[in-house]
Amino acid sequence: MDSFTPCYKKPQLKNVFAHYPVSRWGWCLLWAWLCCVLSSPLPLRAEVATEPLELRLHSSAEGLHLSTVLALELPVAVEDALHQGIPLFFVAEAQVLRERWYWSAQTVAQTMRYMRLSYQPLTRRWRLAISPSPIDHSGLGVVPGQNYDSLEDALAVMKRMAQWKIADAPALELGAHYNVQLRFRLDSAQLPRTLQVGVFGRSSWSLALQGSQRVRWEPAP
Repeated sequence: MDSFTPCYKKPQLKNVFAHYPVSRWGWCLLWAWLCCVLSSPLPLRAEVATEPLELRLHSSAEGLHLSTVLALELPVAVEDALHQGIPLFFVAEAQVLRERWYWSAQTVAQTMRYMRLSYQPLTRRWRLAISPSPIDHSGLGVVPGQNYDSLEDALAVMKRMAQWKIADAPALELGAHYNVQLRFRLDSAQLPRTLQVGVFGRSSWSLALQGSQRVRWEPAP
C-alpha cells in the first residue's frame, strides 16, 4: 500500500491581500490612523486658568513675611456647590527659591495654608476654617472655624493675607537673592468622589491664582 505525506503550502501575505482587497485597504487606513495618533502630543492634565497676584514682601529679624490680597472670584459652579451644602477646600502654597546661576533654583522654604469653606443651610451662615495643617472633611484643624453672616464676609477673610511668615531667618543668607512664588487653588482632591469625576477638565470649576516676586534678603533690625 502506497503511503503519502500531505504537503501544506504556506500562504503568502501578498496573496492574501490580493484576494481580499478590502482587508488590504483596511490595514492601510489603520496604519495611517496609528501614525497620526502616535505623532500627536497627548494632554497630560486639564487646562487651568490662572490670575496674577501682586505680592508684598517684608523682612524682619524673624524671617520673610508675605502680604497680598487675592483677586478671588468664585466660579458660578463652585458657588452653587457651596449653596447646596458641599464644603470646599482651598490651598495656598508659598515657596522661597534661591537663585543659582550654575544650577536650578533651590527651594529653601515652603509654607502651606489650608482653608475649608462651608454653608450651613439651617442657620444660613457661612463657616471658614484656616489652618497651617491639612483640614479633614469634618472641618477639624489646628485653628477652629469662624462663622460669618454672608459669603462676601467669608471671602474677604480668605482674600487677605497679612504678614504671613513664609521663611525663617536661619534659612536665608544675607545678601542672597530669592524668588518668592505664591499659588492659590481649589483642592479638587477633597471634593466628593462623584464631583471629582465630573469637574475634571471643566473650565467652570477652574480656580487658580499665582504670583511671584524677587527679593534680596536683608533682615530689618
